[in-house]
Amino acid sequence: MTDLDDLDVLVVGGGGAGLAAAVSAAEQGARVLLFESERELGGSTQLSAGLITAAGTSVQRALGVEDSAERHFQHYMDLNQWQLKPGLIRAFCAAAGPTLEWMIGLGLDVPAVRSGDAHTPGLSRAGVEDVWRGHVPRDQGYGLVQVLDRARRSHKIEAVLGTRVERLLHEEGRVTGVVADGVEVRARAVVVASGGFAHHPGLLGRHYPEALDAGDALFVVAAPGSRGDHLAFAEQTGGALTGDGWGLLLPTATLQRHHHWQAGFPPAARVHVNPAGRRFMDEDASYAVSGGIIRAQGGPVWAVFDEKARLGLPTGYADWTPARVEEEAAAGRVARAADLPALAERIGVPAAALTATVTRWNAGLPATGADPDFLREHSLAAKSADPRPDPIAAVPFYAVRVLPAELVCTHTGLEIDHRAAVLDRTGTPVPGLFAAGEAGGGVLGPRYVGGGNAVANALTMGRLAGLAAATA
Repeated sequence: MTDLDDLDVLVVGGGGAGLAAAVSAAEQGARVLLFESERELGGSTQLSAGLITAAGTSVQRALGVEDSAERHFQHYMDLNQWQLKPGLIRAFCAAAGPTLEWMIGLGLDVPAVRSGDAHTPGLSRAGVEDVWRGHVPRDQGYGLVQVLDRARRSHKIEAVLGTRVERLLHEEGRVTGVVADGVEVRARAVVVASGGFAHHPGLLGRHYPEALDAGDALFVVAAPGSRGDHLAFAEQTGGALTGDGWGLLLPTATLQRHHHWQAGFPPAARVHVNPAGRRFMDEDASYAVSGGIIRAQGGPVWAVFDEKARLGLPTGYADWTPARVEEEAAAGRVARAADLPALAERIGVPAAALTATVTRWNAGLPATGADPDFLREHSLAAKSADPRPDPIAAVPFYAVRVLPAELVCTHTGLEIDHRAAVLDRTGTPVPGLFAAGEAGGGVLGPRYVGGGNAVANALTMGRLAGLAAATA
């Protein structure tokens, strides 16, 4: 048992950010204790694909990909319309590559091969970047957590599971420890890495109300410990918050109730149409931007496909299967019709526009392999998918509502600086307090920078927080 009177760093949360903080602090000789509210370590990181966005890495170099932290920084800031602090984002981008190399040194396996998706180990296209930066580890998020946990055990860092930190000790302007299970535990520094608040409807309504716009279609894939404890810690210490109104909602169909790993995937031979009955996007656009595109349509968006597409869905998934689509159509929750004008009436769009949209689709990618309007052939190529999906022609036709409804993470967190130190409401660091991951606000912005952004944030800022806490 760790000596509670002889600690340097306390870490609140045992997901990717907390484990990275604990291990990096211990590497500096700090005596560390970690608290995790759930019965196992891993948090939302363990539920993820483990994809890590980073620039200038050995994996990129081995594949002849020229990249740099400065290029990553420029892309990151541009995509977020420069609404984030440049100093913090520059520090994050500069440290993301070295953090990946640190993880590889701990035993993480990211092979130097091209990957066609977020689940095949190698280098993938993470989002909308001009250079591929998505590093997919073997065994995904679970494997990533196992690597960090082995390092935790090698440094003899005790993890106290099933113990939720009730509050922080804040004395004479400094954070001096925590209270857990009614017991005061003191240390020179505390790292808050307790995750977001995706599982707290009240906090969603206050800090990310857009998530509740999905209504009954909303479902959460974050870890169950995502209850917003860091927001209470802000009140206790005078810590500032940043990132209100920001988070990640993945576009999904109303028939879907599971993360896409379990749900399956919609057919490639589909078009998304807006209330005018017109196609308006690359249906395979990164979720870094697709949610915003869908919300900008001013009304319901529908995925339109045909009977051949339904029958071609693979079995073994929870949602996108031939039987499930048939079940939803029979219940009236998926629109079905014998022709396109009838389908248009069912979903409330102009029949002429929907017919013209499908006609244009059939004459485009299925016939020529080119999509001059939305360049979808490039997205399909990045996924190693067939560049010529089927035409939409086999009756009956189907339409299912598509909207941002799969809640992955929230971005409102304790405002941090480039060292992951928490700032108070005057912009001054709170002595002894650091934060990372979803609990540390300011890195995840209004635009999610592709797959791997949250994991890269957790690991990178967790590592920086641990290094800074060890010398606080």
